[in-house]
Amino acid sequence: MDLVSALQTFIRVSETGSFSAAADERHMTQPAISRQISALEQHFNTRLLHRTTSGVALTLEGERVIPLAMRILEAVDELGDTVGCDGTHASGKVRISLPAPLGLSLSDRLGDLLRQHPGLAVELVTTETSSNLVEAGFDLEVRLGPVSDSNLIGRRLGWTTAFLVASPDYLARHPAPRTLADIAAHHCISHCRGGDGRTWLFSDGSEDVAVRIVPRLQANNAVMVHRAAIAGAGLAVLSHILAVPDIAAGRLVSLLPEFPPARLPIHVVYPSRRNLPLRVRAVLDFLTELVREDPAMSAAS
Repeated sequence: MDLVSALQTFIRVSETGSFSAAADERHMTQPAISRQISALEQHFNTRLLHRTTSGVALTLEGERVIPLAMRILEAVDELGDTVGCDGTHASGKVRISLPAPLGLSLSDRLGDLLRQHPGLAVELVTTETSSNLVEAGFDLEVRLGPVSDSNLIGRRLGWTTAFLVASPDYLARHPAPRTLADIAAHHCISHCRGGDGRTWLFSDGSEDVAVRIVPRLQANNAVMVHRAAIAGAGLAVLSHILAVPDIAAGRLVSLLPEFPPARLPIHVVYPSRRNLPLRVRAVLDFLTELVREDPAMSAAS
């Protein structure tokens, strides 16, 4: 039995509560996952999981094994970083959760990092709300706004820059807003990030101004909002990553530039660990540099 692989499988089965979900993530068959768990239970001579028709649950012994298994896997990661290759090339898989616009920007550049580290693999998952990193199996997560979870390590990467936009087609049918108060009378496309999606924040240069809207269209993904705005569905607040190319090409028009959308801090968070594996540090450093190279994200004002 490959003890490390079996422990990895045990962790993911316990976190997902499902043999089939763990099988999909690890690119294995469900019977192979079951055999690994059975072999692990035979190795420790105890039952680690209760199997039921609705899923699986940890036994008391399984709960005791989890923190020890996590420490073993972290130590294996650190050992691989220390003795693998020449000590400068990362290897292994990194799962990172991030908002769609930054995910698009990162995917455009990620080939450079993968060429630098031939043994590295990266899985990008676009999310708009915070997740439980450990349960979701993420090594890193990018969050917009303040980070209040004291159980996580956080690093501020930069600041968001966004634009209030609409398509020329929409503006041909609806006069452009001249003041923030005019926005409420327009068709609005709301990007929901876990809130009610009915408030947009703008800056007047000294403080944030809240504008209540009644969305005609709501979406939980920035790319969907972007496409709907280009199609003429209404006003939208878009990241500069999405908006700037279309503003330059005339597909979108920037509105009320004297009242830009309020800026939010961009943080990357990761579980509190004494030593980050080299594979995670490599992706974290690359992401940090990517943000710093973009003037729209690197400056706080």
